[in-house]
Amino acid sequence: MSGAQIGALLRRRVHDDASVGWYETDDAYPLRTFRWETDAPRGSILFLGGRGDFFEKYLEAFGHWRECGWNVDAFDWRGHGGSPRLTADPLIGHSGSFARLVADLADVAAAWRDRTAGPHVVMGHSMGGHLLLRALVERKVVPDAAVLLSPMIRIRTPLGVRLSEAIASWQVRRGNGARGPWRESASAANQIDSMSMMTGDLERYLDEQFWLDENPAFRLGPPSWSWLAEAFSSSRKLRANPEVGSLHIPLLLMVADRDRLTHSGAALRLIGQLPNVTLCRFGKGVAHELLREREPVRSAAMAAIDDFLAAIAAPARQF
Repeated sequence: MSGAQIGALLRRRVHDDASVGWYETDDAYPLRTFRWETDAPRGSILFLGGRGDFFEKYLEAFGHWRECGWNVDAFDWRGHGGSPRLTADPLIGHSGSFARLVADLADVAAAWRDRTAGPHVVMGHSMGGHLLLRALVERKVVPDAAVLLSPMIRIRTPLGVRLSEAIASWQVRRGNGARGPWRESASAANQIDSMSMMTGDLERYLDEQFWLDENPAFRLGPPSWSWLAEAFSSSRKLRANPEVGSLHIPLLLMVADRDRLTHSGAALRLIGQLPNVTLCRFGKGVAHELLREREPVRSAAMAAIDDFLAAIAAPARQF
């Protein structure tokens, strides 16, 4: 069986050796969790998805890392994926406070670090990358290394970030915080545009629809006004935080220069302050979800992560 065929099988099935469960946070909220351990691990990875994600989207990557000898953990953010929703409308991606999401991450990461073998590596994609960087700066999470994949350092918006933040904050003050600013369109043109922003790989894009058909509760539409206000505010404060430059852990930053969702230039400027950062950039034709992109882009992204992990971990096992 070819590597592509094995990857396709991994993407649409939770392996028998993996477990899906629940973690109760300090305020008794249940986070849906994923755990895939291995014997004699080289170390442990905690993976953080983006807004609207569920961990099944990354099973292919999880399978690769586990085969390379890593324990792999993940969870669905509060209000996302299979974790319970925060509004009466289950399609609205709501968050009243990013500080609460950072606290959830700190809670899960502390238990994960106590339970698993080191070195400990936390990886964050998009919103997960933003929350990870914020948790690192605030010393809420202290891994041995970190990977940021298309991190949400600044959201792309046609109105500009200042005006967009002002509008979102005004809507929250008006009492519309839990409402969505737009409705999802099911038109073919909208679906094609959504795909082009995420990945150039049709099969991997359709994997997401497979899981949504299997688990309709995973489906999430637009963010709430409150989520938008929090995202703009938190990103602005993070870009201005001088403590970013004090992070000394090994960090891998991976960006697509033409990312249409997050501003890669803002990520490069911010992470450029760090003293121990490795950069991996992708040019024209590469979309937001680097681990779900077409080949050979995805393979190049995975190889860059493998090289980064090899520098901080025990030698790979022989299979």
